[in-house]
Amino acid sequence: MLNTIIIVDDNRNVLAALKLLLEREFRQVVALPSPNTLLRQIDQCRPDVVLLDMNFSAGLNTGNEGLFWLREIKAHHPTLPVVLFTAYADIELAVAGMKEGAADFVVKPWDNDRLIAALTRACKSEKETAKRSTTPDSPLFWSDSPAMRDLRLMVEKIASTDAAILITGENGTGKTLLAKEIHRLSARSDKPFMTVDLGALTETLFESELFGHVKGAFTDAKTDRAGKIEEAAGGTLFLDEIGNLAFPQQAKLLTVIQQRTVTRVGSNKALPVDFRLICATNQKLDEKVLRGEFREDLYYRVNTIHLEIPPLRKRPDDILPFAERFLTVFAEKYHKSGLKLSPEAARKLTNHPWYGNIRELEHAVEKAVIIADGNTLLAGDFQLTVPAQRTDTPEATTLEEMEAEMIRKCVAKCGGNLTAVATTLGITRQTLYNKMKKYGI
Repeated sequence: MLNTIIIVDDNRNVLAALKLLLEREFRQVVALPSPNTLLRQIDQCRPDVVLLDMNFSAGLNTGNEGLFWLREIKAHHPTLPVVLFTAYADIELAVAGMKEGAADFVVKPWDNDRLIAALTRACKSEKETAKRSTTPDSPLFWSDSPAMRDLRLMVEKIASTDAAILITGENGTGKTLLAKEIHRLSARSDKPFMTVDLGALTETLFESELFGHVKGAFTDAKTDRAGKIEEAAGGTLFLDEIGNLAFPQQAKLLTVIQQRTVTRVGSNKALPVDFRLICATNQKLDEKVLRGEFREDLYYRVNTIHLEIPPLRKRPDDILPFAERFLTVFAEKYHKSGLKLSPEAARKLTNHPWYGNIRELEHAVEKAVIIADGNTLLAGDFQLTVPAQRTDTPEATTLEEMEAEMIRKCVAKCGGNLTAVATTLGITRQTLYNKMKKYGI
């Protein structure tokens, strides 16, 4: 049997039927009538697969809600397989969802055997991918540029130690991948690598998620639960976007790092924890310290070793090697063997500034592979844009471009204060953070 599946569908009759069917295949079936708590449930349950409906609001049948939540899942849990649940009329949208990263789609009314086969196949594919990614012959892709050679030498020197590491760099440069590579090269590689995205974690959930809680600590605390720090015991704790951590929470985190103990919410018992700390941010923490926005003592605790990943535009020799690597990956994924770059396409990629860095390049290559007609990717197959604030480009013409431009201008106006930006735009801080990651801001 597989461990856990999360089903999201606003039809409670459908949920009940699926729960009865899938309890024979999964040890735990979590049924959600709304996606509003989906990301939190994924963090808590760690499912093998998510079965996601495409529509949730009465009167809305565009499928955009399903695509939105698919993107949210992939942004926070890129390796989690998602199978879309759709009506006959939404098959075109389901195909679009697969281009966004969905593993498969199932049409309503469903055939039980086909549904189970699709879910099992999605889980199996993910496990095989995860197995390949941890083998010695498939480590992080290192380019040959001088900057990356120096970075690799430093990583090889410090990986075997327990020194706290701070990884900095722009969005999309590969900070999370570098953290995983350090863990893979360390003596703790057979222990957990636990990631906490502090930018997406609300202040009210901070203590429960990191420190855990005991039964009865608050209304929904029905059982004891270990926090992410406890779960990292013996391994590596990776705190992503630590620059977004609110000042009151910084003191609580500092205490854990200094004392190497954690106290669950609702308990007075301090539990010893052994973990290697790696943090990452796209912000300049030293400047935040000077502005009084980040604790100086915490800064020195997380910054024993500082690794800076330079942006892709400052190492142009890396562009084509990465593009070729992504081309190989996506040609296999979309069953288009023999693809290659035309000279014009190669020049276009080399001359593009890549403000979204490697992540932007990866997405550009994937899109080009999907839309390409022949075996050669032409310059026109690459749909590249430059943010309006970077150069004198035409005004934004799509809703997404307008939204991204509005956020950039507000961030600049508020001096990078994300709380002020969220308040000005009338959205939550977590929604703001998700949108900034989506647009590479």
